[in-house]
Amino acid sequence: MVYTLPGIRLHPLPSIRVNDRRTVVAAAAAASSSTNRSLMLRNDSFTRRFLGGRSTYESVSPFIVSATEKMLVPGSQSDGSSSTDQLEALDADTDDSKISESEDSLDEEQVDETSESASAVLVEDIAVTEEETLPDPVISKESEAIRQISIPPPGTGQRIYEIDPLLGNHRQHLDYRYSHYKKMRESIDKYEGGLEEFSRGYEKFGFTRSETGITYREWAPGAKSASLIGDFNGWNPNADAMTRNEFGVWEIFLPNNADDSPPIPHGSRVKIRMDTPSGIKDSIPAWIKFSVQAPGEIPYNGIYYDPPEEEKYVFKHPRPKKPKSLRIYEAHVGMSSTEPLINTYANFRDDVLPRIKRLGYNAVQIMAIQEHSYYASFGYHVTNFFAPSSRCGTPDDLKSMIDKAHELGLVVLMDMVHSHASNNTLDGLNMFDGTDSHYFHSGERGYHWLWDSRLFNYGHWEVLRYLLSNARWWLDEYKFDGFRFDGVTSMMYTHHGLQVGFTGNYNEYFGLATDVDAVVYLMLVNDVIHGLFPEAISIGEDVSGMPTFGIPVQDGGVGFDYRLHMAIADKWIELLKSRDEDWKMGDIVHTLTNRRWSEKCVAYAESHDQALVGDKTIAFWLMDKDMYEFMALDRPSTPLIDRGIALHKMIRLITMGLGGEGYLNFMGNEFGHPEWIDFPRADQRLPDGRFINGNGNSFDKCRRRFDLGDADYLRYRGLQEFDQVMQHLEEAHNFMTSGHQYISRQHEAERVIIFEREDLVFVFNFHWYNSYSDYCVGCLHSGMYKIALDSDDPLFGGFGRLDHNAEYFTLEGNHDNRPRSFMVYAPARTAVVYKLIKDDAPAAVAK
Repeated sequence: MVYTLPGIRLHPLPSIRVNDRRTVVAAAAAASSSTNRSLMLRNDSFTRRFLGGRSTYESVSPFIVSATEKMLVPGSQSDGSSSTDQLEALDADTDDSKISESEDSLDEEQVDETSESASAVLVEDIAVTEEETLPDPVISKESEAIRQISIPPPGTGQRIYEIDPLLGNHRQHLDYRYSHYKKMRESIDKYEGGLEEFSRGYEKFGFTRSETGITYREWAPGAKSASLIGDFNGWNPNADAMTRNEFGVWEIFLPNNADDSPPIPHGSRVKIRMDTPSGIKDSIPAWIKFSVQAPGEIPYNGIYYDPPEEEKYVFKHPRPKKPKSLRIYEAHVGMSSTEPLINTYANFRDDVLPRIKRLGYNAVQIMAIQEHSYYASFGYHVTNFFAPSSRCGTPDDLKSMIDKAHELGLVVLMDMVHSHASNNTLDGLNMFDGTDSHYFHSGERGYHWLWDSRLFNYGHWEVLRYLLSNARWWLDEYKFDGFRFDGVTSMMYTHHGLQVGFTGNYNEYFGLATDVDAVVYLMLVNDVIHGLFPEAISIGEDVSGMPTFGIPVQDGGVGFDYRLHMAIADKWIELLKSRDEDWKMGDIVHTLTNRRWSEKCVAYAESHDQALVGDKTIAFWLMDKDMYEFMALDRPSTPLIDRGIALHKMIRLITMGLGGEGYLNFMGNEFGHPEWIDFPRADQRLPDGRFINGNGNSFDKCRRRFDLGDADYLRYRGLQEFDQVMQHLEEAHNFMTSGHQYISRQHEAERVIIFEREDLVFVFNFHWYNSYSDYCVGCLHSGMYKIALDSDDPLFGGFGRLDHNAEYFTLEGNHDNRPRSFMVYAPARTAVVYKLIKDDAPAAVAK
């Protein structure tokens, strides 16, 4: 099959062999990495022109649903817009101070006159303005201002012992770790002028432009000789030989042409040719800012990307303020289209970002940004760390996308991969200078046997410069607002967390198995992130539960703002494999609340991991093949569908309610996306003779069917509506970060969980058939309560067993160790949130 763009034919291309650590299928890791970029050729060189259009496919496999005619979800509007009843209830009592200040950045056309409320953004379509917006003066001068910042010096690192006295038993290890960190800070101050200057390595290495020409520098101590080659010199290795200094840094200066034009035209292909211990090799510059794979070619090409000033994208909108409660929508740009193709930054900007805003999320976490030659690696096998993925467009397209997110008030986080690098020797850092110990540990220590990737040597000076500069580059150049660091557990231990069960014993964290160099790097990168960008957010993916992980560096911690609470998703999968009768309420509550005091967590019921081929999403665990036949409203439901819809909502709400100070959802999971993700793959035969079936390089399962969640004749719509109102409830009340949390009931026989978050009371009845009348619910505050969110609402696919006009008045008298209580009806398999309406309501006295 040939995929086409206007005037261009792009053929599916085989990929370099790289194992994907995420998928079962990618164990073979030699699938083709078809590209869908609109690259134009001119005079045998790559130019800057990329098209933003969609590909046209010869055939598209429609998702077939059984519906003889469209039917409206009860409570929905005929034009497909959402009912506002639930949201109006949220806003009735909302304090203006609790509304996110990011709303200020929205145009008047984007929200109506009630834009102060959380619901207004949901109800009104967010329009993409056609008017020209002038650049924000603060943003335009941000980079210059950051250069003047002096990152605060290290603290004493002793407060961790006050926070957790048990850490005193490991003071020797922790004090050594902190002294090593301080030593590195002192050395950087002495030899590099400070951490701020050290983190600007991209101004020294790679290509740097001046008024008189272009300088190119590369650290390659293993190379015997080096020369810069590319379109600009006819790929002549003798034309531009480089010189080496005593530190193994190769350099060349190319003066401007006679007409004062740059010696390397913008859009030209470039590589460095080196004579190495492994032979002559051409490599993409390590600090390259853009790289592409040409039609008909396997290796990528480095691109000298330096458009004229008048063509560079200029940011127009300031960064949003850091949210008090972080609600993250995890997204992959390439697979964000409803069509079977690789989506673009431009289409994501125009189609998906407004959706995320309407759904009520305040942050978007973008996956697969750093260039990776193997598409099916989900972006986790990075080849070019400073280059955004060319599959989705140009660097300026990415900047435009981020700027639009900021205009909508969305924080933009990047899924950062510093835990390992692609094993690819043609496009990436592996064997860059012909040695295996260049950026990585040599031998077995530098190879991750499960991921088939290379492991950085975090104790090397130039590796620190490279990675610290990389983090700053994405924050400064592209205006990302923070990172979710991938695979941090693998970094912090020499065993990488493989075949190791962490029990919580402190000896597992502080000993010979700890990679102190890697932990110190994480402390340094958090210094850079928070020292230069105080509003930036850092999230670490750590499954081990490393103590001090979420404590500031100056206090002796690793410095992350949040830990990704990975145990929750594992617990839900464990429970979904068992019968409802075997679920333990105390076990659920323990898993959700089992986190270190004062260290914040991002909770999630499922992420992209569960959506990959070979695994199952929560929706698929619950409803299985019935999702394909009984989600249309013109067909009767089944017990499996009814159970699945009910529990899907309950699982997500209790995860958000108790699991952490932040919440994450992978795109499409909010409405129970019915299909897994299967990246395009070709058939392949492994070196050991095994044959792995591909999928014919199909993109059919590498997309998101948002149209299913929007369809008012499908039950998916109800799940999406529930998630939407759940997000806006949190926005109105910030219950994830509320100071008051009390779990008053975990009743195993009744299958009931009740807890308080500020002025909200959450009531979950997980029983499969028992409903409870006049059920007593303990509470702290006196007054009147009303329903703020009801999972049984027909709008959400429920049975409508509760009266939303009912008022619930408190009774004085102890119940479940609470000073007051009120009586409710708790239907089976429902979650209901009650909101305090009046504190001064007269209280009844229990008899």
